[in-house]
Amino acid sequence: MARKPVVIVTGASKGIGLAVARILLDKFNSNVVAISRTRTPELGELHNAHAESLMVHECNVTDTPSLNHAISLAEKKFHHIDGLILNAGVLNPLGKVTSPDVSIDDWKSHFDVNFFSLVAALRATLPALRESSLGGRVVFVSSGAAVSNISGWGPYNAGKAAMNSLCRTIANEEPAVTFVALRPGRVDTPMQAVLRAEGAGTMADTVHQDFVQAHAEGKLVKPEDCGHVIASLALNATKDLTGEFVAWDSEPCKPYRK
Repeated sequence: MARKPVVIVTGASKGIGLAVARILLDKFNSNVVAISRTRTPELGELHNAHAESLMVHECNVTDTPSLNHAISLAEKKFHHIDGLILNAGVLNPLGKVTSPDVSIDDWKSHFDVNFFSLVAALRATLPALRESSLGGRVVFVSSGAAVSNISGWGPYNAGKAAMNSLCRTIANEEPAVTFVALRPGRVDTPMQAVLRAEGAGTMADTVHQDFVQAHAEGKLVKPEDCGHVIASLALNATKDLTGEFVAWDSEPCKPYRK
């Protein structure tokens, strides 16, 4: 009997991360390690339904010792790690680069979550990913912000660009593992709600209204749609994708969509 793959998902309490965890459990018959700062009722319900296959560890990804401990517990429970999905991230602070309301410490805190936690997670999981009999894979949940210049999004734009650079670099350094940065599009998540509620005044009015209108017209991507691509890539991404930045609805991702 083929063994079940084991995938670690950060930021798994809601939105894309929760959708990915559910898809891995229900469709791909995987063991999942959900790392989340809080255990939401939705994540709790998912754990109740998959008590044997889902391990939930509450931890802030910026707390490296706690993150390392969670990953160590995952290895002890399941004996191997086959995939890592780096989804934890924050949007704030919003504000122009020169805004007195956004301090340098605010920038540093943002990068602690959106960039340095990635390095910590990679260092902790790569020994197991290199040894995966299924072929280790890492999916970075990136953003169009990595290549955009939206005013007011300085930390987020820079952090996602750094994420993509990290993906390219580590793909070159670690040929035994496959790394993909995925652009999920405008997804109907709490982050979009923050943009609609707090974006006015930090973004150009036309850009803010574009986000508001996309939600009103039902044009946001469903977490389950891009989430399916992320889950599938974490288990099946081919070597030709390593180091690449791809959109969930692009031609290279067609084999991974529902």
